[in-house]
Amino acid sequence: MASGQERADLDEKARRGETVVPGGTGGKSLEAQEHLAEGRSRGGQTRREQLGTEGYKELGHKGGETRRDQIGIEGYQEMGRKGGLSTMEKSGGERAEEEGVDIDESKYKTRSSA
Repeated sequence: MASGQERADLDEKARRGETVVPGGTGGKSLEAQEHLAEGRSRGGQTRREQLGTEGYKELGHKGGETRRDQIGIEGYQEMGRKGGLSTMEKSGGERAEEEGVDIDESKYKTRSSA
């Protein structure tokens, strides 16, 4: 558990728009981010209980297929290249930039149907 000063520092960062709690994206304070993260986690757990473990896995698989269909095979592969570079310390984008790997993010933007 964070000390009072650590919580104050995290709250200040959250008020500046940083995400300081995993899953707390969009919260304007530390407390708001904590509540968002808890609610999102609980929502996922509830859905898993409704579908069962196998159904929940299938749902994720279908989501991946849908995304592949939206951006095409080439875009999906490009997105995978970036994801494959990510580590616990750095995002795939950060590593790609550091190592000079060219990632064309335009390939994995959702195509318009027009």
